[in-house]
Amino acid sequence: MSNRLSTAQSLYLRKHADNPIDWWYWCEEALSTAKKQDKPIFLSIGYSSCHWCTVMEGEAFDDQVIADYLNINFLPIKVDREERPDLDNIYMQAVQMMGLQGGWPLNIFLTPGDMIPFYGGTYFPLEPRYGRPGFLQVLQSIRRFYDTETEKLNNFKQEVLTTLQKSALLPSTETELLNNELFCKGIIINTEIIKVSSQNVNHPCFPMIPYANIALQGSRFALDSQAESKALANQRGEDLALGGIFDHVGGGFHRYTVDPTWTVPHFEKMLYDNGQIIEYLANLWSQGQTEPAFKRAITRTVEWLQREMTAPQGYFYASQDADNFITPQDQKPEEGAFYVWSYQQLQDSLTSGELEALAKVFSITPQGNFEGKNVLQCCQKGVLSKDLETILDKLFALRYGNSRKDLTIFPPAKNNEEVKIKSWTGRIPPVTDTKMIVAWNSLMISGLARAYGVFGELLYLELAIKATEFILNEQWKEKRLNRLNYSGDSSVLAQSEDYALFIKALLDLQTVNPCQTKWLEKAIIVQQEFDKFFWSIEMGGYFNNASDNSGDLLVRERNYIDNATPSANGIALSNLVRLARLTDNLEYLNRAEQGLQAFSCVLSQSPKACPSLFLALDWYRFSRLVRTNPGVVKQLSSQYFPTTVYRVDNNLPINSIGLLCQGLVCLEPAKTLEELLKQIQKSDLLSLQ
Repeated sequence: MSNRLSTAQSLYLRKHADNPIDWWYWCEEALSTAKKQDKPIFLSIGYSSCHWCTVMEGEAFDDQVIADYLNINFLPIKVDREERPDLDNIYMQAVQMMGLQGGWPLNIFLTPGDMIPFYGGTYFPLEPRYGRPGFLQVLQSIRRFYDTETEKLNNFKQEVLTTLQKSALLPSTETELLNNELFCKGIIINTEIIKVSSQNVNHPCFPMIPYANIALQGSRFALDSQAESKALANQRGEDLALGGIFDHVGGGFHRYTVDPTWTVPHFEKMLYDNGQIIEYLANLWSQGQTEPAFKRAITRTVEWLQREMTAPQGYFYASQDADNFITPQDQKPEEGAFYVWSYQQLQDSLTSGELEALAKVFSITPQGNFEGKNVLQCCQKGVLSKDLETILDKLFALRYGNSRKDLTIFPPAKNNEEVKIKSWTGRIPPVTDTKMIVAWNSLMISGLARAYGVFGELLYLELAIKATEFILNEQWKEKRLNRLNYSGDSSVLAQSEDYALFIKALLDLQTVNPCQTKWLEKAIIVQQEFDKFFWSIEMGGYFNNASDNSGDLLVRERNYIDNATPSANGIALSNLVRLARLTDNLEYLNRAEQGLQAFSCVLSQSPKACPSLFLALDWYRFSRLVRTNPGVVKQLSSQYFPTTVYRVDNNLPINSIGLLCQGLVCLEPAKTLEELLKQIQKSDLLSLQ
């Protein structure tokens, strides 16, 4: 018998609909019921493509003994973190404050009535293993503590709440934003993060694009670390484009690799990673790092996006699972089965010459590199030969049951039931979470816009515009932006990351469409709504939630920490500077300054937490406007000038091709493109002197 989650729109929640646990979704009725019955809340947060979420769902949450104990002693609530990143952020922070490991699934226990966390963790196995207690033991201990240790519980609750509240109220300090020492420290420390992550032999490898961005952007300054920053930024691109984190057969990037050599991925594919990586690789290319693997990775990723991740309405789906079924009769899916190759499969499918050629370039052995099978990792740079691409095309046909040329659309499998009943000509694919998330779509729109600006591929621009128009036409309900769309139904009020990243996407489209002012006009309108409902008048910066949509939160936070995605405030403050330069409205610049001052203690005391805030500081200090004609904009925007905006101007001084304005000063009009380029390049060289 299904529980309440059977009617949920979220794929993640529906995956738990047949659990014997009496799950609630997060709502006022659930919270009031817990208070009325004096039951501690068991809050479990995850997302549909999370591997260990899937494991725990099939083990502990499907166990009748666990369900009986939970249903009697707790009020269980399931939350999709992709629907409510605000809740996830608060309770993840609480778990880490307790000295516990963070991650997903996030399982945390709250006291009823006030929703204050008092214990938590991530994956709990059904039986004790991996050095972790069995889940039933955890539940019994928690309930016993709740019933018998009232004084300890109340003291601990107050400590957690006080710490959370203090973390939301940053110290008020007045920092000199034009201080070169502060800015250079931010570049150097965050570049060092990329260096350490590349050398660490004990940890998995994540893309960490916000950190890679500051290494790349900081490499344009004449600092002692300039050469190293450029080398590290380029190395991160090579690790991504050549490593096993990239799907060399089907395109698209996996979430991360479990090893330090970028070989074996955790196989889910997230839209937000792919959008950021496309933009990053395009930026590397525009800076002069023209490694063919970068262009190939972008090309194949856009093919994957169009084939598997684009809805008929034009928006992009959220993610694809790490796991898939090998046969329809399987009870449980297997991690990575869609993507990996046994040596025997390769021998049976390729000629001996083809296998030999493939093994010269990719990591292939009889023993394999992942549970006896092979993840393809490219072992050399440069252009792949036509023959090698043909071999990869054969593997594509084996996986998908059709040729790359003929398979332009690969409709998603939306749930496990659909996967099992459909007849697949190739392998059974992972489930695709088909919801639309504004923030993640915006990251992909920005990536596509940048790739179009660099490579001139019209398809990239067309895909970006279709997704943008869908958001503009479908995501406003009752004059408010909504974060999600489920098969045509927009829902959940947008959060700060949705506004910030969508405004950035609109401005990125404006950059590559300088003659069409509609993207700038739309950005201004969305910014007005963002300012009205999210700006902190007292402290500066943007809250995560709107002023009229924060009643169910312990604290109201302002996101400034970069994680897998850039922080909302880092992006938002950069947007304000861009708007100021494009409109000559200095109110935007004043607000950007207020926001940077609001986070100045973070910039000075915790610089490695906030690379995107340093990128916003870069925009604030070194942004410039180029006024010129459309042809020159096209040539300039294909190059790497990261804090430059462009405005088409038909009233330039006679015999001039462009005008460069930095700060509140404009230089002598440039008479040639070469002269204009020299002015732009010189402004970077002089900016920190």
